[in-house]
Amino acid sequence: MNRQAQAVVLLLLGGAVIRACFTDLYLNYVKEGLRPFLIAAGVLLVAAAVMTLWYELRPVPRAAATGDGPGQPEARAGGHDDHDHHDHHDDHDHHDHHDGHGHHEPRVGWLLILPVLGLLLVAPPALGSYAAGQAGTALASQQQPSDYPPLPEGDPVRVSVLDYASRALFDKGASIGDRRVQVTGFITAGPDGQPILARMVLSCCAADGRPVKLGMTGNAPAGLADDTWVEVTGRYSDRIGRDAVNDAEIPYLDVESWRQVPAPKQPYE
Repeated sequence: MNRQAQAVVLLLLGGAVIRACFTDLYLNYVKEGLRPFLIAAGVLLVAAAVMTLWYELRPVPRAAATGDGPGQPEARAGGHDDHDHHDHHDDHDHHDHHDGHGHHEPRVGWLLILPVLGLLLVAPPALGSYAAGQAGTALASQQQPSDYPPLPEGDPVRVSVLDYASRALFDKGASIGDRRVQVTGFITAGPDGQPILARMVLSCCAADGRPVKLGMTGNAPAGLADDTWVEVTGRYSDRIGRDAVNDAEIPYLDVESWRQVPAPKQPYE
């Protein structure tokens, strides 16, 4: 792959990053706070591509191409003038062109454009049930304090899956009491085949995404496909399950009602 092709790949990659940032597509891959850094990175990639193309495609002055102009030595004695020198140079270039070796970069370099086209044409979705099924719940390694603040006002009170799970496990539901809570997540299969509610949490980007899982009792959703987003309303349950992946504890929610909802703009917590 020559420099012009490399510049085209940089241009497409930078354009894909900028497009993702201005269409909220980037939220499938990184946290919202990283948007300014992604925009800056995309702009730099586009600028590098444009400068490379300009350098490669700019017209070369005739004097620089032929070696004529001030400062050039006169023709050497013995009949070797500038014409002979140019003929020798042309013959050398002609030989290199027909030799077919030494100036051809590996064509496998063009494969670098595939992920760029994939991001432009077929954007990968956010992490979902498959990723949740392959990783253990993120609460296994967290050490949370037990003095959680009271829940906000409201009935039901909207909380994140992570907040409810942390209070249920590490506070034993004391800060929840008999309050009704409302959480939103996607459906995935539990270790016993029953549906559980999950939400992916990120530290930085999708590469470090881990699921937080909630078991459901009572009027739990049934007959829904994996990755279906639901809004669940219920109360604290002292039931505890085990994650089949890392054997960590999974808290439960006693479901009173639920409804199917569209995937949120920000799929991660």
